[in-house]
Amino acid sequence: MLSASDPLPHLPRRLLVAGVSGSGKTSLAARTATSLGLRYTELDSLFHGPNWEPRADFAADVERLTDAPGWATEWQYSAIRPLLAERADTLLWLDFPVPVSMWRLIRRTVRRRLRRVELWNGNFEGPLWSIFIDDDHIIRWGWRTRHSLRTAVPELEYEYPGLQVVRFGSPKDVEVWMDLLERRVSSHERQQL
Repeated sequence: MLSASDPLPHLPRRLLVAGVSGSGKTSLAARTATSLGLRYTELDSLFHGPNWEPRADFAADVERLTDAPGWATEWQYSAIRPLLAERADTLLWLDFPVPVSMWRLIRRTVRRRLRRVELWNGNFEGPLWSIFIDDDHIIRWGWRTRHSLRTAVPELEYEYPGLQVVRFGSPKDVEVWMDLLERRVSSHERQQL
């Protein structure tokens, strides 16, 4: 497993970002895709249909997405995680301390609810008070699954030997890695001229 300051053996072309709810998977996947010139697709937008119903075409959409030579997305939804890991060449793991991820999740959830941000296919965050009655409220889900990747991600290197895994232990690690990536991309582009 690589750290934020380790050089990558190759620039990612098929990129996944793993992390617990609220850790910043979507932001990092989109940001990295932009830096690398990859197409970014948010998996939640493929999964959630109107009224939060799962879309019937989800698996087929992910199959098409990962058939492309270059892409970036999140590593989530257990039914398709094996397909994603099999087809990816790089996985970035946001392994932040629980207080960091939970604070980010709570802040994001409150902001989305108060601003009435439309998420996917006409869906919005539910009322904040529902945290007290809804076992699947995103904040309760985040707390319940806060350690869910601690064994799953390290095992990926053995299950998928071609997958380079980079672990970030803090948001600062992400910035270090992004800076190194930007420099490498700039250098690569200069070499292509």
